[in-house]
Amino acid sequence: MTTALDFDDAHVLSEGSPELDETWVRALAREHWALEGELKPLSGERDRNYRLEAATGGARFVLKVSHPAESALVADFQTQALLRLARVDPALPVQRIVPTRRGEPSLLRDPGDGLPRVVRLFSYLPGLPLPEAPRTPLQRENLARMLARLDLALAGFDHPAGDLPLPWDLQRAHSVRGLLVHIDDPARRALAQAALDRFEHAVLPRLRALPAQPIHNDFNIYNVLVDPQQPDRIAGILDFGDMVRAPAIDDLAVAAAYQLGTGEDPLAEVLPFVAAYHAVRALQPSEIALLFDLIVARLVMVVAISGWRAARYPENAAYLLRNNPLSWARLAACERIGAEAAADAFRRACGLP
Repeated sequence: MTTALDFDDAHVLSEGSPELDETWVRALAREHWALEGELKPLSGERDRNYRLEAATGGARFVLKVSHPAESALVADFQTQALLRLARVDPALPVQRIVPTRRGEPSLLRDPGDGLPRVVRLFSYLPGLPLPEAPRTPLQRENLARMLARLDLALAGFDHPAGDLPLPWDLQRAHSVRGLLVHIDDPARRALAQAALDRFEHAVLPRLRALPAQPIHNDFNIYNVLVDPQQPDRIAGILDFGDMVRAPAIDDLAVAAAYQLGTGEDPLAEVLPFVAAYHAVRALQPSEIALLFDLIVARLVMVVAISGWRAARYPENAAYLLRNNPLSWARLAACERIGAEAAADAFRRACGLP
């Protein structure tokens, strides 16, 4: 049986990165990229991020200093993925790696506490965060097409960090079972346990048989920017920090979980999303058969991990649990649909028999 202790490899997830001396950060930018200018801290779940606006020319960049618990190998996985995307599909709206004056894509530097961090400079992506933009059917379809392009561009890429354990890896959804003790409501806890039972016994064996590749793994609405003047146009894809090697259908499942409704027809917005993805990267019947259960598993991971973190950090519980009511409502809606009915609906949406 999985216990909460099995989830301790999530230490990078659960602990914020220590604050850094801004003088040290400025010195890094000046020494390695010949950049000086306005430095503004940006929000980040794990890393220390800064927007740097160059004093000369006004160009903007993002300077990222990784969490000290994150290995250089994991950071290099993200770096090499972005370099590949620049080569394979340069029109994809992702950040670009800005090399150092010596041509290095990243650095390993110690700020003085004996804990070296990976330091990288990225291009800055302007745009409006998707949650703040008006939502339209065309925007949703463009979002799905962009994800399909991203998955196609990453196909064939490989990296030794891809198989390292990651807390948010859908292939490891059953590892959150021990975290369900933090769910006080017995009915909700039973709902989550039943979903994990189905995942572990009916989904996981078939999922492991599907071809794997590196995926973004966190294509949620908070990691997407749109054009403020044309909100149907996807202007930016952010945060490759949860990348993992997994079946590509996992990427679609994560994204689709954020498209679910909670009313009488929860799949109303998911079906055109899946169909638009399929139009760019054709889904196989074996992938469609697992998609709904993977969506449900992602929702269980959201409520389980956030509940666990809220128990560990009660002073931040309101922030950590801010999306839980919607996730629980989506889980309840999924229970009303059922996996077989959902798979049939996905097949029809994609024009498959």
